[in-house]
Amino acid sequence: MAVPRGDTEPYYDLGDYHRPVETPSPQAQLWVDRGLVWAYAFNHEEAITCFERALALDADLAIARWGIAYAIGPNYNKAWDAFDPVDLAASLARARMELELAATSRASAVELALIAALATRFPTDDPDDTEALAAGHAAYADAMAELAAAYPDDVDVLALAADALVNLTAWALWDTTTGEPAPGSRVLEAISLLNRALSTEAGRVHPFVLHLHIHALEMSAHPEDALPAADLLRGLVPDAGHLQHMPSHIDVLCGNYRDSVLANQTAVAADRRFVEHAGPLNFYSLYRAHDLHFIVYSAMFAGQSQIALQAADELSGQLTPDLLSIESPPMADWLEAFVPLRVHVLIRFGRWDELIAEPLPQDVALFCSTTATIHYGRGVAYAATGQLAQAAAEREAFAAAYDSVPDSRYLFNNTSRDILAVAGAMLDGEISYRNGDFDVAFEHLRSAIALDDALPYDEPWGWMQPTRHAYGALLLEQGRVEEAAAVYAADLGLDPTLNRPCQHPGNVWSLHGYHECLQRLGRAGEAVIIGRQLELATARADVPILASCACRLDVFDTPADSATDCCH
Repeated sequence: MAVPRGDTEPYYDLGDYHRPVETPSPQAQLWVDRGLVWAYAFNHEEAITCFERALALDADLAIARWGIAYAIGPNYNKAWDAFDPVDLAASLARARMELELAATSRASAVELALIAALATRFPTDDPDDTEALAAGHAAYADAMAELAAAYPDDVDVLALAADALVNLTAWALWDTTTGEPAPGSRVLEAISLLNRALSTEAGRVHPFVLHLHIHALEMSAHPEDALPAADLLRGLVPDAGHLQHMPSHIDVLCGNYRDSVLANQTAVAADRRFVEHAGPLNFYSLYRAHDLHFIVYSAMFAGQSQIALQAADELSGQLTPDLLSIESPPMADWLEAFVPLRVHVLIRFGRWDELIAEPLPQDVALFCSTTATIHYGRGVAYAATGQLAQAAAEREAFAAAYDSVPDSRYLFNNTSRDILAVAGAMLDGEISYRNGDFDVAFEHLRSAIALDDALPYDEPWGWMQPTRHAYGALLLEQGRVEEAAAVYAADLGLDPTLNRPCQHPGNVWSLHGYHECLQRLGRAGEAVIIGRQLELATARADVPILASCACRLDVFDTPADSATDCCH
């Protein structure tokens, strides 16, 4: 906690951001600054609290009312269709009321323009008028683009305009197949505004400019173009957990798995400070879950089992029945799918006995995605240990649990059902393989790969362990080395087979598999190059890297030093 700019009340350390506003009250100014930072950091509830504090000090402060309306409305991670009916009606009514009051309160010319522009986002008082609400997105984007042209040197206006533009097609900014903007996307226009801001000293320390630059480029063909913005954002707003986390969206796409872990560990520390003050029963719990999810995902790619398990256990411990039982917003739909991440970690590291012993939740209806995931994990473990009757029983239990998962359950941008469909195909493949039906098994695994690749873009990716890791491992176990080499090269992004977001550069598992393939194919020169990368990747792993998937059993009967030159 810090006490910025002479305030007598201890508060979070939000860095040095400041935007002068029309108020005679220094304390109201301070709370507006804080509210803007929290809004830029996607902690919208805390932003509203700050703007309300500002209004308590200056009831005629128009920009604080604008801030409430902005923060309570839709955003990049919560479009209108993600509001439950109660939340939608209340938010729409509050936003419209605040903007009406703001229009007759004290404001500068640019503040009045921001208020008028934002009013176009809420064109109706009818929460059931979805066409009007959708039209409001486009009207607001147009209004903000005009405002950015009128105020080209105002970095906040540039950032807010870029935000309005990317929200037209949130999480669908690019066609990942072609690398071009997706239909209807105005991402190039948004990037132009952000680049204009980044050409200034103020823009290079502006939390929203840097935050949005990462979102604008992460699903593009060149996410590495956002690395400079990611580096500028690191540590800029120490107690805003989501901003501490955001660089990892680019780190993980560029194979910087350790940087991703560190960014999210820093974010989690900030999140803990926030929970101490605000408690756990709020929408920001989604963002806290996201940070721990990212640690699990990144640590798994780096072969760091202890970090992954610790993060998975901390996350599941946060997602209590009290939190998940909140109906508005429907927290189970948003958060329950995070609970069973431990199952994915245990599969990644081949901890079969622990998987078989994994208990089912007491409330299988509330924890329906968790129940299905545990049956999947147990089925994989039984198959890997040759207990095929038990594996088949778990497959049946998985199917029944899958049928109970409602369409409303999500893991960020993917439905739980779509993610669990990958699990079903994977489990079919594992069981068929251990039954000796290799052709059938590989058909199932290729189906799992297709389902995995087709998941909507997300960071981290919806499926926790790339399906190609199991496919390549079992191809190698069957001596199909050429096919396995192609699988690993694609996963590593060494050829153009996969869309950029489906690639996992430098991950230790595919490096190991590809290195083995190159050695067995006599491609010695390439093997040396990949071998050096593998040595670096395995240096931080806390387990021996013997295969790209623990489901490949032949290597576990082989001394480690003969399985590869680069494991430890």
